[in-house]
Amino acid sequence: MTYNLYPSILLLEDGIQYNGWSFSVLNNSIGEVVFNTGMTGYQEVMTDPSYLGQIVAFTYPELGNTGFNDEDYESKHIQVSGIIAKNICCHPSNWRKRVSLSHYLLQHNIPHIFGIDTRALSKYLRIRGVMKGGIFYNNLNSSVSSYIEQIKYAPSIKGLDLVSQATIPSVYKINPSQSNFSLKSYSYLSSKTDNNLGKNLNVVVIDLGVKYNILSRLLNYGCNLYILPAMSTYFDILSYKPDGILLSNGPGDPSVVTYMIKTIRMLISLTNIPIFGICMGHQLLSLALGGKTFKLKFGHRGLNHPSGTYKKVEITSQNHGFVVSSKSFSEDVCSITHFNLNDSTVAGIIHESKPLFSVQYHPEASPGPHDSEYLFMHFVQVMKDIKFQGFDQE
Repeated sequence: MTYNLYPSILLLEDGIQYNGWSFSVLNNSIGEVVFNTGMTGYQEVMTDPSYLGQIVAFTYPELGNTGFNDEDYESKHIQVSGIIAKNICCHPSNWRKRVSLSHYLLQHNIPHIFGIDTRALSKYLRIRGVMKGGIFYNNLNSSVSSYIEQIKYAPSIKGLDLVSQATIPSVYKINPSQSNFSLKSYSYLSSKTDNNLGKNLNVVVIDLGVKYNILSRLLNYGCNLYILPAMSTYFDILSYKPDGILLSNGPGDPSVVTYMIKTIRMLISLTNIPIFGICMGHQLLSLALGGKTFKLKFGHRGLNHPSGTYKKVEITSQNHGFVVSSKSFSEDVCSITHFNLNDSTVAGIIHESKPLFSVQYHPEASPGPHDSEYLFMHFVQVMKDIKFQGFDQE
């Protein structure tokens, strides 16, 4: 297949312009311009609901070598507002490939620009901080000043509730026998997973923008899943008689998702149901416990972030622009279990007296190492202890 090339521009909110190319003229898009440092995983990134409203620059110099396949989707469709690449491979080669990235971009009208020095762009965003920007078709009649005005008037991620856009409209259930949903695993660890560890355990997953692989990990332990919308009430959640509750990842500013924070507070104060929070779920759990969040200058988006404490380090996959303030916790309520060892921001907490814990990173992602897999096993074991060993949930 041959592709036409069209001149395009990437404009940042402060007026900085980068010139590049695209495969389509139907290419205009505005969002928060962020960068991801992973060497692999562009399909997972593009379909991750946590990237809703963002244009992602990939620092790895070439995308598309392995194409798009049927197994690596993290949601039903593309979530990013656009992608920025140095080069896009039009002739991929991989045994799981179903379509090339370039063909997929055209087929689904995904805004994109390539031919840009993405590492220079990422360095600039590290210095100035992530900001709003846009991808635009650059024809002879283009008005850069009008594009800048469009960018400036676009909403900022800070103060924006994107969870309400990313969540599902209604409840659905998945059980372990529905193997067509559980993603295939090619990991050597897959044969070690105790598929009966979570048998007869009902987990309510609050979909704040959940990734498929989170559901897959719980299914691999044998759990029955009820996936609920983010607007579900305390009574909605309890109606499914959960043995545990997972608060998923998701996009946007956690501090404005007040409806979920209120529900989590009720769950904490009125029940003893185990709660596990991941990324956005970690932030909302922290807010419900009295913590505070703030926006990072350029966020954490990559596959090799060291996290831990007390000389124990996990190599983790991360994707977030907001974090929890370490100074906002009362020591008699929560303990910090993990720090991001690049900048010492909070990466994990645990409650002192209730079965509540959360992490800022993605233990389901397995970016090469499987350092964080134990968190799912721990969650399942805590649910079993409370359900089968006589602990009260209410």
